[in-house]
Amino acid sequence: MKRLFLTLLTSLSLFLLGYSPAWAQEGEVLGIHILAPQELAEADTLISTSNQDAWHYVTIPFSLADLEKKDQWQAFFDQAKEKKIIPLVRLVTKPEGAAWIQPTRKNITDQITFLKQLSWPTDKKHIIVFNEVNHAKEWGGVIDPVGYTEVLRFTALWAHSEQANFVVLPAAMDLAAPNGSATMEAFTYLEKMYEVDPEIFAHVDAWNSHSYPNPAFSASPRMTTQNSLRGFEHELAYLKKKTNRDYQVYITETGWVSNRATLPWLESYYTYALQHIWSDPRVVAVTPFVLRGSPGPFAGFTFIDAQGRPTVHYQALQNAVKKTSG
Repeated sequence: MKRLFLTLLTSLSLFLLGYSPAWAQEGEVLGIHILAPQELAEADTLISTSNQDAWHYVTIPFSLADLEKKDQWQAFFDQAKEKKIIPLVRLVTKPEGAAWIQPTRKNITDQITFLKQLSWPTDKKHIIVFNEVNHAKEWGGVIDPVGYTEVLRFTALWAHSEQANFVVLPAAMDLAAPNGSATMEAFTYLEKMYEVDPEIFAHVDAWNSHSYPNPAFSASPRMTTQNSLRGFEHELAYLKKKTNRDYQVYITETGWVSNRATLPWLESYYTYALQHIWSDPRVVAVTPFVLRGSPGPFAGFTFIDAQGRPTVHYQALQNAVKKTSG
């Protein structure tokens, strides 16, 4: 029988899959993506379940500006430990013009040194090595798989040399991006990384995927193409072919945008995903994007609106969890 979903539904309670990866504490699969440490309490209210022994997940960015916020981040980790939440910390640089600057080796060592000095909620310290680098705007305004390969290798080697139990995940790819001046198709990008260094994927401890329901974040979950909710399956098949290794995967971004095409179907979409896709035993965590994305460009994805109220996404997923948990 597939994994069942445990839930304790209060006015702001929600979801989570009851799967326990052997090496990541008692982790339940479904969590949430947050944008700042101060959102953790709301995230916990959202993802708490009746399984008091289970650990949950949040994905959170950690920027160069956060290097000045040690007390805030230690308080975040302390709170996460108390609430049994495992942070997936995504390394971020800083914006310059329309793009995020490329990290220097000093940026990377500063971030890893900072994170090593903190007391984490669990022995495993999950870090994500930047974001959707097959977009030029995410990598200094250029498409540079050679440069990212070098950065990923350096980051992984440095993190593993610290003997601090870092779990290194690569940047997730935008699986719907075309080849062009501003983006590169995901598997073209991965292949160029492999050509630069055939051992590059051996440096990561697990895979990181942004498996969105495309096109337009609006497709049925029954689609099976690489730009669908099952995009991670295509990535894992590629990795198996290249490395003969079976990777566990963290889906750190996913979810539908709310529009005329999706609103009538959100509950059934989430139900199907919970039963047939995110129940894949290779999936360690799923953190839909995003807890608080309103106001702003992510308002169509947000689970809590600018007034602190649950959105249609919240209600749809809540209802889907009730169904799947029996």
